[in-house]
This record gives sequence, C-alpha cells and structure tokens, in this order.
Amino acid sequence: MDVHRGSTLLLNASFEPLTVVPLTRAVALVVADIADVIETVDGAVLRSPTTAMPVPVVIRLRRYVKVPYRGRARWSRRGVLTRDRHRCGWCGGKATTVDHIVPRSRGGPDSWENTVASCRRCNGRKGSRLAEELGWTLRTRPTVPVGWTHAVVGVATVDPAWTPYLMPT
Repeated sequence: MDVHRGSTLLLNASFEPLTVVPLTRAVALVVADIADVIETVDGAVLRSPTTAMPVPVVIRLRRYVKVPYRGRARWSRRGVLTRDRHRCGWCGGKATTVDHIVPRSRGGPDSWENTVASCRRCNGRKGSRLAEELGWTLRTRPTVPVGWTHAVVGVATVDPAWTPYLMPT
C-alpha cells in the first residue's frame, strides 16, 4: 500500500494552510491532541499494538498559531514545475524541465517571472534564443505563487484532497 506518499497538509485552526508535514509528524500531532484529523485516506489504517487510526491526509491545529510575515516564496525548479502543473508553457505538453524566458546566457535570472515549465522538445528548440525570435508566445504568464499556495510549492505531488484547502478565498 502507498500510505499516501507520506505527506499530510497541516492547517491552522482558521483552516489556512501552514505547511506539509511528514506522516509521522502528523500522527504525533493527532495522538498528542494538538491537531484533529480533517481528511483521511479511504480504507487506509495505521495500526500499533494497542491502537488503530485512519491515515491522515489533512489535519488542523486545535489552537490558532500566529504566523510571522511570509515573504516571497523561494524560487526552485520543483516549485516552477508544481506551479505550472507539469505542463509546458510553450506547447502545453508534459513538462519535465524548466526554461528561462530570457535565457541565462543573456542575463536572465532564476526567478518566478522568468521561468516556465517546459517539455524537453521545446526547451531544446528554444535553446538560448528569445521567444520573439522564434515567433513563440507563452500559454500563460508566469507569476510568483501567492496566498497560501506557496505553503506546498515544492512538494513533488499535491494530493487532490488538499485542493479545497489551498484555494484562495
């Protein structure tokens, strides 16, 4: 059994996403009565010699935790792929790499606004040229992850059960 890839979304008492924690940490928070289970994996159960509990996918802290100012999300290749949902910014195909809109060889930075997810084919064809030189246009404008969504940017796979809790209100 996959036991939910080992990640659990941790919500504040106000249902705002805080972070993603390992499954072991989530279980410890629930057992210590610090958090409540909100969503579980259907049919999956964690067992110990004395207890059994459903595998938590989403947990919520019982007490509100004041979160200090969250600055801009740090740029990462994995974060760009997650932000773009592993879809190529040029053709819409399955993306496995990150492409710089203004290539690094021309002074383009590693930033959220200058990078898009890209398939190997488009990345290779574009090379160190600008999109305008090829007559290409981006399917969507790259942006910095905002709101609470950057709490999980960088996680390899986002569980579908997390979606209602990550949507901005």
